[in-house]
Amino acid sequence: MNIKAEKQREFQPGRGYTKEDWDAVDSPPLTKEELASMRPFREVFPDIAEKMEKAIAARGRPRVDAPKVAVTLRLDPDVLAKFKASGKDWRTKMAEELRKAAGL
Repeated sequence: MNIKAEKQREFQPGRGYTKEDWDAVDSPPLTKEELASMRPFREVFPDIAEKMEKAIAARGRPRVDAPKVAVTLRLDPDVLAKFKASGKDWRTKMAEELRKAAGL
């Protein structure tokens, strides 16, 4: 995912820095030689890049041995109403009843 930031060409107050800070920064455009000599972040900082990748991979829900499978099932309205009336976790209760009926 690439998000292209819009370049700020002049000082704008309220962005977390002062006019003096803005004026003190001298960032001339990169030369062709500088651009040609650049290397990928992973190549320059392999340890940091590896830590970042591990941190990104660790996010999210942990993997399960037997993930649930989505199905489409047509039920009688009264059966569905009965399970829904049992509360917020009606799907879990329905799965438990199906497990019992299947002998699992």
